Amino acid sequence: MRRKQIGFTLAEIAIVLVLFGLLMGGILKGQEMVTQARIKNIIADYTGISAAYAGYQDRYRTVPGDDPRAAQRWTGATSGNGDGQVSGKYNSQNPADESRLWWAHLRRSGFVSGAGTLQPFNAVTGMIGLQTGDGASPSGPALGGFVSAIVCMASMPDKIAIAIDIQLDDGLPGTGTVRGQLQTGPNPDIGAIAASAYAETAGNIYALCRAL
Repeated sequence: MRRKQIGFTLAEIAIVLVLFGLLMGGILKGQEMVTQARIKNIIADYTGISAAYAGYQDRYRTVPGDDPRAAQRWTGATSGNGDGQVSGKYNSQNPADESRLWWAHLRRSGFVSGAGTLQPFNAVTGMIGLQTGDGASPSGPALGGFVSAIVCMASMPDKIAIAIDIQLDDGLPGTGTVRGQLQTGPNPDIGAIAASAYAETAGNIYALCRAL
């Protein structure tokens, strides 16, 4: 009488391991494709916002958010003070701040989709916003020297932050037109000191700002 085989043969185990390896390889490759798509999406956001800003200035000869004639141009709009600077922080919670009106003016003019003053979010669910320097004073430095208008985006995983800085600038968080700071909370204020270096730890999160 033949004994009934119990368990798997070596061939069966080998087949299972091969299938598991193929499955894991597909998952990891899929994750990298998602990461690459997010990088391209965020770069497109930076480029599109810069183009919208330049288009608004070219059309109306003023700065969105700071536009002193916005209320005359659009019913229900709020004008800025016309001093040539956008006051308020990129992450402002006050809809009357010029950094929030910046979005309303761009949207009313048709350069950016949507309505209202709320800041949009990027492909990694971080806030997108604009501010001048440190956001509190037009002369306040941010991230090692920014004093002009900067577009800031929060919640960038280290791999994405590094790729964006490399593709748009010099790959260094403290120099050039793209600078970053290590993020410890959601949508943080932008400080005066940039990160000393990017560290890809699979856990670091950065806020990046790009000069317009």
